[in-house]
Amino acid sequence: MKAEAQIISEIMNEISKVIVGKEDVIKMVMLGILSDGHILIEDYPGLAKTLIAKSFAMCLGCDFKRVQFTPDLLPADITGTYVFDQKSAEFFFRPGPIFTNILLADEVNRAPPKTQAALLEAMQEKQVTLEGKTYPLKSPFIVVATQNPIELEGTYPLPEAQLDRFLMKIKVGYPTVDQETEILRRRLFRKRDDVDLRQMADPEKVVRLQKAVEEVYVDDDILRYISEITHATRRHPKIEVGASPRGSLAILKLARAHALFSGRDYVTPDDIKNVAVPALCHRIIFKTEYWFRGTTAEAVIEQILSEIPVPR
Repeated sequence: MKAEAQIISEIMNEISKVIVGKEDVIKMVMLGILSDGHILIEDYPGLAKTLIAKSFAMCLGCDFKRVQFTPDLLPADITGTYVFDQKSAEFFFRPGPIFTNILLADEVNRAPPKTQAALLEAMQEKQVTLEGKTYPLKSPFIVVATQNPIELEGTYPLPEAQLDRFLMKIKVGYPTVDQETEILRRRLFRKRDDVDLRQMADPEKVVRLQKAVEEVYVDDDILRYISEITHATRRHPKIEVGASPRGSLAILKLARAHALFSGRDYVTPDDIKNVAVPALCHRIIFKTEYWFRGTTAEAVIEQILSEIPVPR
């Protein structure tokens, strides 16, 4: 596992040349990619959400497409459609931007539910079905979706069923004064807005890393620990709807990726604690009174983690 950890470390070092002071964020994105899952980034404008997705695609040598979600976006604008060729008098399939390795769904909550639903089959089954014909997507296939938490007018909140398709939900956060100063310093040094990153991998290598995650050992006590965490969200007095078994699977995938990231071939309780919040925070629904009080999912999950006994 140390060879894989070395490759991951080199990728992280290259990404850090562009993303300043957000090691935890780029680590979580890396874990999402290693787990072959989709990532939802929710934060304010201008915090490098798009840059993070583009930088990973560049560094991993993966195809990258960006779709700006707007109220007039149609499902065919994402999946593609059949076009009539007058010369051959036949219809041919013109693939949409979803046929890529890393798809950035920018401001995904601005498109109506019909368009949002165009991603469901692709995110779950890695395929697109049109006119009764199924088209497989490339490997790896990762959706990185962003949304702005402060703008509610003209948006369509993602339904719970679609939120559940995302392996994890993360926030970027504002940089510190020193970090922002370093961002400005690097911009002066580059003399342009665009950034260049070395290609440290290719799609085949990314798939091999994902397969290496599947070889990480998980003890039965660790599996029970994951189940107890998820079950606790269903019994918590502030939560109306707790996480489903898909939440447990998300913790399992991310924990194994975290172990590989750390150069280990086995999962520890610390791996679980490191990934439980991003894996579960978007999968729970609060009771109305606690939602109005501003209770956060992150705080409740941290409380649950502090109360459940850690396996020895």
